Amino acid sequence: MNTRDIRTSDTHGSCEVCGRTLLRGERAEVFLSGGSRRSVCELCTSRAVNEGWVREGAGPTYDAGGSSGDRRRSLLGRLRSRRDARGAPSEDGELELEPAPASRTPTPWPETPARRERIREPRHVRAVPTSGEQRVASAVEMFNSTEHRRTIAGVARSLGAPTVSVLPSDARASLVSVVVSWELCWYRYEVDLSDEQPSVRVANQGYELDELPAEERMPNAVADEHGGLTLA
Repeated sequence: MNTRDIRTSDTHGSCEVCGRTLLRGERAEVFLSGGSRRSVCELCTSRAVNEGWVREGAGPTYDAGGSSGDRRRSLLGRLRSRRDARGAPSEDGELELEPAPASRTPTPWPETPARRERIREPRHVRAVPTSGEQRVASAVEMFNSTEHRRTIAGVARSLGAPTVSVLPSDARASLVSVVVSWELCWYRYEVDLSDEQPSVRVANQGYELDELPAEERMPNAVADEHGGLTLA
């Protein structure tokens, strides 16, 4: 009795994604790619979709992970959602945005209520006292607020108490002359009461009392140890 080989007539294909031979009874899914039919096992269907293969008998599908086509559709959807607010896509697919408004040239000095108020404010001019006594008193007060007192105090420590004369100027009503003298030197200061920020400056100095007019050698004020002046 001859022994016969028993062979099955079933033909088992292989998955064209992973290359695995299909098991008996395992059904393969058919996908289309590049015009060719390809068998894909159930475990590799998602990979086939990611590769862009199309299931036979159905339109193109996309997995939840998102393929490049899905990303393109998502981008287009985002652009379309903004169309009403910013414009509409042109025929070639590019988004046309509304032109930005032309920028205004900034005003170098913006007009603000506070600035207009400052412009309208009158310039404050220091009022000059009318009488000679008032001008002399104001000049002494201003002199005592300056650093010139330190010069007077320093010289007085070496030469003793000075002779102090404070006289209003005949040439200018706002000017007061302060002369501080010793036997060996003298200083003449000018106090201007008309300045918006009143000033006291050294106008002249010398070393001989004969250089001074007689009225400037007549004292009408005294200096203390700190150089501060007080009317006599």
